[in-house]
Amino acid sequence: MTDTVNRPAIRAVAFDLDGTLVDSVADLMHASNALLAELGRPPVDLAAVRSFVGDGAPKLVERVLAATGGVPAADETARCVKRFLAIYEADPSAHSMLYPGVAETLGRLAEAGLRLGVCTNKPMAATLRLLDDLGIAGRFAAVVGGDSYPTRKPSPEPVLGLLERLEVTPAETVFVGDNEHDVAAARAAGVARVLVVPYGYARVPLDGLPHDGILGGFADLAGRLSC
Repeated sequence: MTDTVNRPAIRAVAFDLDGTLVDSVADLMHASNALLAELGRPPVDLAAVRSFVGDGAPKLVERVLAATGGVPAADETARCVKRFLAIYEADPSAHSMLYPGVAETLGRLAEAGLRLGVCTNKPMAATLRLLDDLGIAGRFAAVVGGDSYPTRKPSPEPVLGLLERLEVTPAETVFVGDNEHDVAAARAAGVARVLVVPYGYARVPLDGLPHDGILGGFADLAGRLSC
Protein backbone atom coordinates (compact mmCIF):
# COMPACT_ATOMS: atom_id res chain seq x y z
CA MET A 1 0.00 0.00 0.00
CA THR A 2 2.79 2.41 0.89
CA ASP A 3 4.57 1.67 -2.40
CA THR A 4 1.43 2.54 -4.38
CA VAL A 5 0.92 5.80 -2.48
CA ASN A 6 4.54 6.88 -2.98
CA ARG A 7 4.75 5.87 -6.63
CA PRO A 8 5.14 8.90 -8.97
CA ALA A 9 2.08 9.90 -10.98
CA ILE A 10 2.05 8.96 -14.66
CA ARG A 11 2.95 12.03 -16.73
CA ALA A 12 3.73 10.50 -20.13
CA VAL A 13 2.83 7.70 -22.51
CA ALA A 14 5.36 6.42 -25.06
CA PHE A 15 4.18 4.46 -28.08
CA ASP A 16 5.65 2.14 -30.65
CA LEU A 17 4.50 3.01 -34.18
CA ASP A 18 4.16 0.08 -36.61
CA GLY A 19 1.72 -2.48 -35.28
CA THR A 20 0.67 -0.25 -32.38
CA LEU A 21 -0.57 3.08 -33.75
CA VAL A 22 -0.44 2.31 -37.47
CA ASP A 23 -1.06 -0.72 -39.67
CA SER A 24 1.72 -0.01 -42.16
CA VAL A 25 2.53 -3.45 -43.49
CA ALA A 26 0.84 -2.93 -46.88
CA ASP A 27 3.09 0.03 -47.73
CA LEU A 28 6.14 -1.90 -46.56
CA MET A 29 5.08 -4.75 -48.86
CA HIS A 30 4.62 -2.42 -51.85
CA ALA A 31 8.06 -0.85 -51.31
CA SER A 32 9.63 -4.28 -50.87
CA ASN A 33 8.07 -5.56 -54.08
CA ALA A 34 9.12 -2.46 -56.02
CA LEU A 35 12.69 -3.16 -54.95
CA LEU A 36 12.39 -6.86 -55.78
CA ALA A 37 11.00 -6.05 -59.24
CA GLU A 38 14.07 -3.91 -59.93
CA LEU A 39 16.24 -6.84 -58.87
CA GLY A 40 14.32 -9.30 -61.05
CA ARG A 41 13.15 -11.26 -58.02
CA PRO A 42 9.66 -12.61 -57.17
CA PRO A 43 7.38 -10.56 -54.92
CA VAL A 44 6.64 -11.22 -51.24
CA ASP A 45 3.13 -11.36 -49.83
CA LEU A 46 1.52 -9.49 -46.95
CA ALA A 47 1.88 -12.34 -44.45
CA ALA A 48 5.59 -12.65 -45.15
CA VAL A 49 6.25 -8.93 -44.75
CA ARG A 50 4.20 -8.86 -41.56
CA SER A 51 6.57 -11.47 -40.12
CA PHE A 52 9.60 -9.41 -41.21
CA VAL A 53 8.61 -6.14 -39.48
CA GLY A 54 9.92 -4.90 -36.15
CA ASP A 55 13.71 -4.62 -36.33
CA GLY A 56 14.14 -1.60 -38.59
CA ALA A 57 14.51 -1.16 -42.35
CA PRO A 58 17.92 -2.88 -42.77
CA LYS A 59 16.68 -6.07 -41.14
CA LEU A 60 13.41 -5.94 -43.11
CA VAL A 61 15.29 -5.68 -46.39
CA GLU A 62 17.66 -8.45 -45.34
CA ARG A 63 14.72 -10.74 -44.60
CA VAL A 64 13.01 -9.85 -47.88
CA LEU A 65 16.20 -10.66 -49.79
CA ALA A 66 16.72 -13.90 -47.88
CA ALA A 67 13.19 -15.01 -48.77
CA THR A 68 13.57 -14.30 -52.50
CA GLY A 69 16.91 -15.74 -53.50
CA GLY A 70 19.40 -14.95 -50.80
CA VAL A 71 21.21 -12.05 -49.18
CA PRO A 72 23.94 -10.60 -51.43
CA ALA A 73 27.31 -9.22 -50.35
CA ALA A 74 27.32 -6.46 -47.75
CA ASP A 75 27.82 -3.58 -50.20
CA GLU A 76 24.98 -4.75 -52.43
CA THR A 77 22.71 -5.29 -49.42
CA ALA A 78 23.49 -1.76 -48.27
CA ARG A 79 22.58 -0.47 -51.72
CA CYS A 80 19.29 -2.38 -51.53
CA VAL A 81 18.49 -0.85 -48.15
CA LYS A 82 19.18 2.64 -49.52
CA ARG A 83 16.99 1.98 -52.54
CA PHE A 84 14.18 0.51 -50.40
CA LEU A 85 14.18 3.61 -48.19
CA ALA A 86 14.06 5.90 -51.22
CA ILE A 87 11.01 4.03 -52.52
CA TYR A 88 9.27 3.79 -49.15
CA GLU A 89 9.95 7.31 -47.91
CA ALA A 90 8.56 8.80 -51.13
CA ASP A 91 5.08 7.70 -50.06
CA PRO A 92 4.92 5.73 -46.78
CA SER A 93 1.19 6.18 -46.16
CA ALA A 94 -0.69 5.33 -49.36
CA HIS A 95 -1.95 2.01 -47.96
CA SER A 96 -1.42 2.60 -44.22
CA MET A 97 -4.06 3.43 -41.65
CA LEU A 98 -4.49 4.13 -37.98
CA TYR A 99 -5.80 1.24 -35.93
CA PRO A 100 -9.36 1.71 -34.58
CA GLY A 101 -9.58 4.15 -31.68
CA VAL A 102 -6.07 5.61 -32.08
CA ALA A 103 -6.94 9.18 -33.08
CA GLU A 104 -9.69 9.55 -30.49
CA THR A 105 -7.69 7.99 -27.67
CA LEU A 106 -4.61 10.12 -28.35
CA GLY A 107 -6.91 13.13 -28.13
CA ARG A 108 -8.24 12.02 -24.76
CA LEU A 109 -4.76 11.43 -23.39
CA ALA A 110 -3.54 14.81 -24.58
CA GLU A 111 -6.58 16.52 -23.10
CA ALA A 112 -5.80 14.80 -19.79
CA GLY A 113 -2.44 16.57 -19.79
CA LEU A 114 -0.23 13.56 -20.57
CA ARG A 115 2.91 14.07 -22.63
CA LEU A 116 2.92 11.71 -25.62
CA GLY A 117 5.87 10.37 -27.58
CA VAL A 118 6.77 7.81 -30.26
CA CYS A 119 9.71 5.40 -30.12
CA THR A 120 10.00 3.37 -33.31
CA ASN A 121 12.64 1.40 -35.20
CA LYS A 122 11.41 3.01 -38.45
CA PRO A 123 13.77 5.70 -39.83
CA MET A 124 12.87 9.25 -38.79
CA ALA A 125 12.10 10.62 -42.25
CA ALA A 126 9.45 7.98 -42.93
CA THR A 127 8.15 8.21 -39.36
CA LEU A 128 7.56 11.95 -39.46
CA ARG A 129 5.97 11.78 -42.91
CA LEU A 130 3.68 8.93 -41.84
CA LEU A 131 2.54 10.65 -38.64
CA ASP A 132 1.84 13.83 -40.59
CA ASP A 133 0.01 12.08 -43.42
CA LEU A 134 -2.24 10.26 -40.95
CA GLY A 135 -3.04 13.45 -39.04
CA ILE A 136 -1.57 12.64 -35.65
CA ALA A 137 1.85 14.31 -35.75
CA GLY A 138 0.63 17.20 -33.62
CA ARG A 139 -0.25 14.89 -30.74
CA PHE A 140 3.37 14.04 -29.95
CA ALA A 141 5.79 16.17 -27.96
CA ALA A 142 8.75 14.05 -29.08
CA VAL A 143 9.54 11.34 -31.63
CA VAL A 144 12.61 9.11 -32.00
CA GLY A 145 13.30 6.73 -34.86
CA GLY A 146 15.54 3.82 -35.69
CA ASP A 147 18.31 6.18 -36.82
CA SER A 148 18.08 8.59 -33.85
CA TYR A 149 20.56 6.67 -31.66
CA PRO A 150 23.33 4.11 -32.20
CA THR A 151 21.03 1.27 -31.10
CA ARG A 152 17.39 0.38 -31.71
CA LYS A 153 14.80 -1.48 -29.65
CA PRO A 154 15.13 -3.95 -27.90
CA SER A 155 17.90 -1.70 -26.57
CA PRO A 156 16.56 0.74 -23.94
CA GLU A 157 18.65 3.58 -25.43
CA PRO A 158 15.96 5.04 -27.73
CA VAL A 159 13.30 4.72 -25.03
CA LEU A 160 15.46 6.59 -22.53
CA GLY A 161 16.32 9.15 -25.19
CA LEU A 162 12.63 9.73 -25.86
CA LEU A 163 11.89 10.20 -22.16
CA GLU A 164 14.71 12.72 -21.90
CA ARG A 165 13.14 14.69 -24.75
CA LEU A 166 9.74 14.44 -23.05
CA GLU A 167 11.36 15.66 -19.81
CA VAL A 168 9.93 12.80 -17.76
CA THR A 169 11.42 9.92 -15.78
CA PRO A 170 10.85 6.21 -16.48
CA ALA A 171 8.86 6.01 -13.24
CA GLU A 172 6.42 8.57 -14.66
CA THR A 173 5.93 6.75 -17.97
CA VAL A 174 3.75 4.05 -19.49
CA PHE A 175 5.00 2.36 -22.67
CA VAL A 176 2.54 0.88 -25.17
CA GLY A 177 3.75 -1.50 -27.88
CA ASP A 178 2.86 -4.62 -29.83
CA ASN A 179 5.81 -6.99 -29.72
CA GLU A 180 8.66 -8.56 -27.83
CA HIS A 181 11.16 -5.79 -28.70
CA ASP A 182 8.87 -3.12 -27.25
CA VAL A 183 8.46 -5.02 -24.01
CA ALA A 184 12.18 -5.75 -23.70
CA ALA A 185 13.21 -2.15 -24.39
CA ALA A 186 10.61 -0.66 -22.06
CA ARG A 187 11.43 -3.09 -19.25
CA ALA A 188 15.15 -2.39 -19.61
CA ALA A 189 14.43 1.34 -19.49
CA GLY A 190 12.56 0.85 -16.21
CA VAL A 191 9.23 2.43 -17.13
CA ALA A 192 6.40 2.22 -14.63
CA ARG A 193 4.09 0.08 -16.77
CA VAL A 194 4.33 -1.77 -20.07
CA LEU A 195 1.09 -2.45 -21.93
CA VAL A 196 0.62 -4.25 -25.24
CA VAL A 197 -2.09 -4.12 -27.88
CA PRO A 198 -3.80 -7.39 -28.90
CA TYR A 199 -2.95 -6.93 -32.60
CA GLY A 200 0.27 -5.95 -34.39
CA TYR A 201 3.40 -7.75 -35.52
CA ALA A 202 4.61 -9.79 -32.56
CA ARG A 203 6.54 -12.92 -33.49
CA VAL A 204 6.04 -14.59 -30.10
CA PRO A 205 2.86 -15.11 -28.04
CA LEU A 206 1.98 -11.99 -26.03
CA ASP A 207 1.02 -14.08 -23.01
CA GLY A 208 4.63 -15.10 -22.54
CA LEU A 209 6.03 -11.56 -22.39
CA PRO A 210 6.76 -9.68 -19.13
CA HIS A 211 4.23 -6.89 -19.68
CA ASP A 212 1.67 -5.42 -17.30
CA GLY A 213 -1.39 -6.20 -19.38
CA ILE A 214 -2.87 -6.72 -22.83
CA LEU A 215 -5.33 -4.02 -23.89
CA GLY A 216 -8.73 -5.05 -25.18
CA GLY A 217 -8.11 -2.59 -28.03
CA PHE A 218 -6.38 0.76 -28.35
CA ALA A 219 -9.42 2.59 -27.00
CA ASP A 220 -9.04 0.59 -23.79
CA LEU A 221 -5.90 2.58 -22.96
CA ALA A 222 -7.68 5.70 -21.69
CA GLY A 223 -9.61 3.63 -19.16
CA ARG A 224 -6.46 1.85 -18.02
CA LEU A 225 -4.90 5.26 -17.35
CA SER A 226 -8.15 6.66 -15.87
CA CYS A 227 -8.41 9.42 -18.47
